[in-house]
Amino acid sequence: MNLAEIQRRMYVAVVQPLTPGEHMQPRTRDGKSMHDAAAEFIKPNDRLSSFERLEIYNRQYWFRVLGALAEDFSGLRAILGVRKFEVLCKAYLVDCPSESFTLRNLGARLESWLLDHPQWIRPRAGLALDMVRLEWAEIEAFDAAAEPAWAPRDALGTDPDPQFRLQPYVQLLKLRYPVDDLLLAVRQEHSDGAMASNAISARKRARVRKAARQKPQSVFLAVHRMDYSVYFKRLDAEAFAFLNSLRDGNSLSAAVITAFAGRDVPESKILGTVQSWFESWSTLGWFCRPQSVDAKSISS
Repeated sequence: MNLAEIQRRMYVAVVQPLTPGEHMQPRTRDGKSMHDAAAEFIKPNDRLSSFERLEIYNRQYWFRVLGALAEDFSGLRAILGVRKFEVLCKAYLVDCPSESFTLRNLGARLESWLLDHPQWIRPRAGLALDMVRLEWAEIEAFDAAAEPAWAPRDALGTDPDPQFRLQPYVQLLKLRYPVDDLLLAVRQEHSDGAMASNAISARKRARVRKAARQKPQSVFLAVHRMDYSVYFKRLDAEAFAFLNSLRDGNSLSAAVITAFAGRDVPESKILGTVQSWFESWSTLGWFCRPQSVDAKSISS
């Protein structure tokens, strides 16, 4: 048996779900004795059998990946409840086991998987999907690339209609529920160690019910980072459309037209609004510095 075959067998055994008592399955997926299968590529020692040695890795894999999902998707866990969330995670990991060297990518396929398996998040599917999108965007915003930031003093060349590039870590979300407020509230209550755990659970359930009862509405959100921390910033519809247009590679004028299309807004007000956006967003570092510039700065 070569190394590749040993690795393949090890992987298949490790990702196989545990029993209800959180032990390794007695048989492989094709019905073979797991004791016999383990003995084929793992040696026993003076304390543990081949099965027992393999079981350590099997259990630790599942404990670790379930713990990682619970940490990354605490908002979804609050919406579904602890038991339902754990059952969902086990089903997800059976279909989408870890394929990366880092646990950071473990939830990358969760939203698409839930869209194909909505039974796991009913009757709060809309709220749950919004929360998954927000929590994954938070992961992306935390460690996505950052380029040197543009500032108003930076030159933009002679292009009268420049293009502005958004930082890769800035995530733009259109949601149907105010899950940003819900997630912050859940985390605040979870961190309040002075409260009894049952009181925290009761308040958490009440907040989830309140959020679920709200009629779907458009919530525009930017998820970004600053000083190694992630923040949520609400946007109005025009600002959201403007930023999305810039992200799509459109010029400044095209983004303005997209943002205010169909709206009877005086040109002077549009100019003032766009200028205030740039003042705010450039302070937050959302724009990338142009790759090539000369000495001429952009005019008003």
